[in-house]
Amino acid sequence: MKLPLPLLLLLLLFSATIFAAPSLSPTPSPTISPVPRTSPTPRTSSSPLDPKQLKALESLNIPTVKNPCDHRPSSKKPPTTTVTCDGGSPFRLVTSISFTNCSSDLSISSTALKALTPSLTSLSFLNCPSLSPPPRLPDSLHSFSAVSSFLRRRNGLSGLYLARLVNLTDLTVSSIPVSTSGLFVILGNMHHIVSLSISHANLSGNIPKTFHSNLTFIDLSDNLIKGSIPTSITLLSNLKALNLSSNSISGEIPDSIGDLISLKNLSLSSNKLSGSIPDSISSIPDLTHLDLSGNQLNGTVPRFISKMKSLKYLNLANNAFHGVLPFNASFLKKLEVFKVGGNSDLCYNHTVLSSKMKLGIAPCDKHGLPLSPPPQKEDSSSDYDYNEDDSSEKKKEEHHGPNKVVLGVAIGLSSLVFLIIFLILLAKWCG
Repeated sequence: MKLPLPLLLLLLLFSATIFAAPSLSPTPSPTISPVPRTSPTPRTSSSPLDPKQLKALESLNIPTVKNPCDHRPSSKKPPTTTVTCDGGSPFRLVTSISFTNCSSDLSISSTALKALTPSLTSLSFLNCPSLSPPPRLPDSLHSFSAVSSFLRRRNGLSGLYLARLVNLTDLTVSSIPVSTSGLFVILGNMHHIVSLSISHANLSGNIPKTFHSNLTFIDLSDNLIKGSIPTSITLLSNLKALNLSSNSISGEIPDSIGDLISLKNLSLSSNKLSGSIPDSISSIPDLTHLDLSGNQLNGTVPRFISKMKSLKYLNLANNAFHGVLPFNASFLKKLEVFKVGGNSDLCYNHTVLSSKMKLGIAPCDKHGLPLSPPPQKEDSSSDYDYNEDDSSEKKKEEHHGPNKVVLGVAIGLSSLVFLIIFLILLAKWCG
């Protein structure tokens, strides 16, 4: 049976339309993340808690109806007190107590703390502003933490009060006034101290000229410390983090800062430091965070910074740097955060860096001077968005050409129309 020529051409056109339709990828099914394996609950000792210590916990308003050592606080209700015990026999002993959001009627007596000695090695207070500090802390403590607590006392904590904790390895005091003639009063006999954090505490005086060599972490930010950075602090070869930001520290950054070969985080922001960035900083191999903003540092920005392979955070904003910024785009894209605004005499090479980066400084003229006055202070609008160019390209790609789904529907409808016409012609021809 031969088909008429018009009908044959219509059939061929319909077939070509069907095969020319773009294939639409099915919507991918959501990736199912593997269910994290929960670590098994640690085996608890069957031994009861020491009777004297049980009585001491009762005096601290800690529930003891159930064994406080085995108590697992509900995830829906944040715990107010957490107790940790050892697995000793015939009696278990309390090793750690953490108070959080304390009630106003809580009182910590020396008698109760004495009954928990010498097993109690860790004691912490978080958000207990109406609580008065214990008259005397146990000498057995290895860790003591107090944050936003003991605010009923105008003077907060005294240096001598903390200095008695000679066995501490970890000391954290934040948002509590600390009254002392100097930090050395607190640290003098803490020969085992490893982590030191006293921040937002109105701590005054100078940085001590000597430190215990065990220190790996120092945070003295947001205080009233003055004077210069002593070279003694650069002898701490195990130090991994040094935060002296928001003080009144003056002078230059010591050249020996590069001796801190274990350092990963260095923050000296919001002080009165002057001079240039010492070349020795390039000798710190694993430095990832460098914040020197808000000082009076001058000179040119060192080129060696771009050679620091581990660096991820760099803030040089609001200083007095001048000259041409010696960084290229590949280095800046490697950084997670880069801020350099607020340096009025600093400019960038517009043939190397794009104005789209919004660095907060002006481009350079042929003499290496700023073409126009840049913003005086660094603000959020001048932060470099490292994904800005990539995201704009993606948007262009996404909006280029018609939507595939709409195109597929249009082709499908046109194919349906061709099919109906074909069936009508076929019916007429057969009839």
